Amino acid sequence: MGSYYERAIRPVLFRMDPEKAHELAVHGLTLLAKLQPVCRLLEWQHRLPADCRRPVRAFGLDFPNAIGLAAGFDKNATAWPALAALGFGHVEIGTITALAQPGNEKPRVFRFPAEKAVINRMGFNNEGSEAIARRLAHQPGVGQRRIPLGINLGKSKVTDLDQAAQDYLTSFGRLADHADYIALNVSSPNTPGLRQLQDEARVRELLGAISAANRARPRPVPLLLKIAPDLTFPQIDAVLAALMEFRFDGIIATNTTLARPGPFAAANQAGGLSGRPLRRRSTEIINYIARATAGKLPIIGVGGIEDGASAAEKLDAGATLLQIYTGMIYRGPWLAAALARAVVDRQRRHAA
Repeated sequence: MGSYYERAIRPVLFRMDPEKAHELAVHGLTLLAKLQPVCRLLEWQHRLPADCRRPVRAFGLDFPNAIGLAAGFDKNATAWPALAALGFGHVEIGTITALAQPGNEKPRVFRFPAEKAVINRMGFNNEGSEAIARRLAHQPGVGQRRIPLGINLGKSKVTDLDQAAQDYLTSFGRLADHADYIALNVSSPNTPGLRQLQDEARVRELLGAISAANRARPRPVPLLLKIAPDLTFPQIDAVLAALMEFRFDGIIATNTTLARPGPFAAANQAGGLSGRPLRRRSTEIINYIARATAGKLPIIGVGGIEDGASAAEKLDAGATLLQIYTGMIYRGPWLAAALARAVVDRQRRHAA
């Protein structure tokens, strides 16, 4: 199916504006989610054989396979109920902010097919946490889902950095009841000043506030932090110390990069670079975190995953789970199922 997508479907989509193609995909999956018999059939087709299933336990949750969809695809929680049908083992929606916002000026997504890469500067365009909480209240809830649902939270663009913790707390209060886990996004390059929340003092303030609010809940939810690939190792050390102090449950490594390696040195587009050029750096950071924490902090590995080899590389570096997005743009919607099979095949070979 992947080769069919690359031969027949991708050329049609790539003649469209990238954001229009994305909207078409989200709309199609939103419609598919309403056709539950079709979803169940597709899920059955993509499900691993019983003797090959290797569920993953992380953050106190059970994942049917290691492959998830990264935040950024389903920003407003409309398409995710259909994604188990494509073979995903979890989905992360968002990024969601306390206030609804349109995001940055268009055009804001740019493909680089020769490099299997994308640059985006979307800017957290979403309907806001209040509207999305209302939508989630009418969808399958915690304990009723086919796969875990993560909710990725960010800062509203108009909110000052000094008020960032309260902005995240507002969204957390509205959405935590609907989440299997919560991810705090402090690493997008497309909201001015957001990455300053990775500075030691600010990240400690944010993590402390969210951790305290979570402990006060009748049902605390697993908490994760998503970091940038552009941090230095000493900066990562400071972040890890804060995660351990406030007992966060995991880390997502990594977001998109501001680096412009190789042919991108001449790319005159602002925004975060994702896809194949990010593969090596994100793997380096995963390996560093795994070593620095002695494997005690579960890692969701993201960045440049497009085939079995790149997935295995992240797992070998220390990732517990994986997420894809740009790889799906180039390889098609069946990539998750193919990667899940590749991961299981790898595990069986190692166990033999």
